[in-house]
Amino acid sequence: MLAPVWDELTGQAEAVAIMKAAADPATADSNLTHSWLITGPPGSGRSNLAFAFAAELLSSGMRDRYESVKSQVEARTHPDLSVLSTEKVTIGIDEVRTLVSSSQFSPSVSRFRVVVIEDADRMTERTSNVLLKALEEPPPRTIWILCAPSEADLIPTIRSRVRTVRLKIPQTAEVARLLVERDGVPASLAEQSARHAQSHIGMARRLATSESARSRRQQTIEIALGVKSVGDAVMAAATLLEIAGEDAKAVNEERESKEREAALHSLGVEPGGTVPSALRAQLKQLEEDQKRRATRSLRDGIDRVLVDLLSLYRDILMIQLESESELVNSEIVTQLRTVASNASTVATISTLEAIQTARRRIDSNVAPALALEAMLVASAGGGPN
Repeated sequence: MLAPVWDELTGQAEAVAIMKAAADPATADSNLTHSWLITGPPGSGRSNLAFAFAAELLSSGMRDRYESVKSQVEARTHPDLSVLSTEKVTIGIDEVRTLVSSSQFSPSVSRFRVVVIEDADRMTERTSNVLLKALEEPPPRTIWILCAPSEADLIPTIRSRVRTVRLKIPQTAEVARLLVERDGVPASLAEQSARHAQSHIGMARRLATSESARSRRQQTIEIALGVKSVGDAVMAAATLLEIAGEDAKAVNEERESKEREAALHSLGVEPGGTVPSALRAQLKQLEEDQKRRATRSLRDGIDRVLVDLLSLYRDILMIQLESESELVNSEIVTQLRTVASNASTVATISTLEAIQTARRRIDSNVAPALALEAMLVASAGGGPN
């Protein structure tokens, strides 16, 4: 029977088929390897595929327990599942050492022990070499699943020891169809949300189900189009930073609520019920992990703002080049054409470069307000900084 979680990996039929065959006890012997790498652009579903695969492996031979196992995997509480993710710029070497050590244990209740490393591209070379030793001689029933944007983000010696499954950017229509079928979103709103999210499934769902998220995105576009001077740029930078903060807070609240709900469910605690003292330590660890996300979440919120601005100026450039490519922000095409006619393609390309520069600077710990100001000054005609 198809596990429902596979259905949410829209536009990834080839990758899903590979992972299903590997997890199926009837075909696993010829398809299952001990080390996997899932690559793909943001929003393509790398982590979703990794944990869907983990749920299948951990319930192998126990299909009657699939829903229970799936719940534990979602809450990251399954005893045979180890997960390493980070909100920091790099994954610490001691974190990987601890993970490698735990991977040596035999599974306790399942056929396999599954180890997932999200954002494996954040490992330094020294840290990667610690992992490499484990991949070279993995225990017979341990399965490693790494996630990264591309193979090039990992050192060659690790790439040579994993089986790579590549995800692609799903089509706008595929994401829209998922929103309609899974979330009951009206077709027109689903199409708009998928287009505005540029097929990023998670972001498309947020836009489709949150009026405040749609409002923040619209405000971001309006602010950028209103910048005409250096003074405007400084004021706009502060407003965009505030929008990013509000967005990050909203994302965190939704995510934390779901994580706590899933954790309580996996521990057998009913909604609103009292948490037994023996289980409070697990919830405390979850709460501490959530607090550590704050800084990274703000950066992610700022990056979402910048991605929306990239879509805006990309549309303007497409109009200037008389391209027939679909516009991301087609609802404001008249306004986009006005802006396009009043600027040169060189100026638009410079603005796009300024936005990418701001993304790199913020990722390198430059103060977000300064990076946003420099970017907006460039978009107002001050030239790239």
